[in-house]
Amino acid sequence: MKAFKAYDIRGVYNKDFTKDDVYKIGFFLPALLNCRTVLIGRDVRASSEEIFTYLCRGINDAGKDVVSLGLTTTPMVYYATAKYGYDASVQITASHNPPEYNGLKISRTGALPVGGDSGLKDLERMVEHDKLNPVEASERGSISEFDAVPDYLAFMNAYLPDISDLNLSVDCSNGMAVLLIKKLLGDSPHYLYDTLDGTFPNHEPNPLVEENVADLKRAVLENRSDLGVIFDGDADRVMFVDEKGRFIQPDIITAVLGKSILEGHFSENESGDASGTGNADAEASAQRPIVLQDIRTSKSTAEYLESLGASVYTWKVGHAYAKLKMRELNAVFGGELAGHYYFRDFYNCDSGILASLMVIKAAAELKREGKTFSSLIDSIVSYAGSGETNFHIEQKSEAMEALKDHFLSSDKEKPEKFMDFDGYRIEFSDWWFNVRPSNTEPYLRLVVEAKTKTLLKEKFEEITAVIRKFN
Repeated sequence: MKAFKAYDIRGVYNKDFTKDDVYKIGFFLPALLNCRTVLIGRDVRASSEEIFTYLCRGINDAGKDVVSLGLTTTPMVYYATAKYGYDASVQITASHNPPEYNGLKISRTGALPVGGDSGLKDLERMVEHDKLNPVEASERGSISEFDAVPDYLAFMNAYLPDISDLNLSVDCSNGMAVLLIKKLLGDSPHYLYDTLDGTFPNHEPNPLVEENVADLKRAVLENRSDLGVIFDGDADRVMFVDEKGRFIQPDIITAVLGKSILEGHFSENESGDASGTGNADAEASAQRPIVLQDIRTSKSTAEYLESLGASVYTWKVGHAYAKLKMRELNAVFGGELAGHYYFRDFYNCDSGILASLMVIKAAAELKREGKTFSSLIDSIVSYAGSGETNFHIEQKSEAMEALKDHFLSSDKEKPEKFMDFDGYRIEFSDWWFNVRPSNTEPYLRLVVEAKTKTLLKEKFEEITAVIRKFN
């Protein structure tokens, strides 16, 4: 089925999947996860109510119960799943996609993600091939409601910084952050698009596309704000604009989180060799807090985090991989280029609002020191980057092999590091690149970074010339 993706179920509703598909998903989900009860939340999209109805109908017809959180953010579903001990949960959402899309994000015990390699492929097979055998009417499951907001706000309030002298502009994107953000930050920030509207009338709820951040940039400058904050549709992602109206690349925010979480708690004497070069002994190295980053992340981020005493671990893109690796490493936090930020103290899950509170904390501390947010960003960024560029290409594997041959066999320069997962990343002394294939579309995704803009331009053009031979 087209809607089954690597990390979730998502597509254009009534085209890529229908209410009948949702019913089957609901019916087979309890068997897949061996659960008696499924926790369900939903976003405000026009189709979410119907999807909720048919998902519940399927679960109930399998003889299992539903606990409904009602309208909610995706991270609140993760929180409730782990805190209250549910073995299965679903958030009905298409996250940052346009309003005609919808989907389901499924989690199991401990808010562990159910992805393509951890159950979604099995669920897809069940939906497509297994026979429906609804229980008798007397054995059907029930639907009850549960309000997790008070506990969730109490958890978040523990991270709320003093913002009394901070001037903020906050774009809620007409999405699910509207439910909670004013209860945390109060009325002092300048809010944009702070009403729930699943048609997203002002801009698409995807802040990674900079045109969707244009209004926030303008508001920051007009309001003379110290920081701009923008959430995506289901509030699992967040991005930022500095006081100059500049959009901040989300992987750099992973470094900013280090300022709030790591700075002042770990010194080089306490945590070993901060450079990460392996000069410290194994015991000292093991004491360093671990931060997870994805394979596309700027070297500026790793170098800054290492200067704070962290050990940085690079891994695959996507929450289905990040959450498992966070647990395996006992990482303190992690971040992705797409604006997902994961926290050990949040059940290793991602939360846009929690990340925003920590970044706001850093901004507030800087202001009290007489410094601007942009000054911190400028002190972190030491590489010129291309951002992520998509190339429409059918021969993805052939193009990737050609790039590998071109750069690994070159006599001109030898790579310092080769990471062979999620595509691959090749690092040289003063530049690097990552190339990875889309799981579902004929695209190659490229990120290039170099010490100078001139070198960046040169290497980007060199890589592009190889890729275009396969167009």
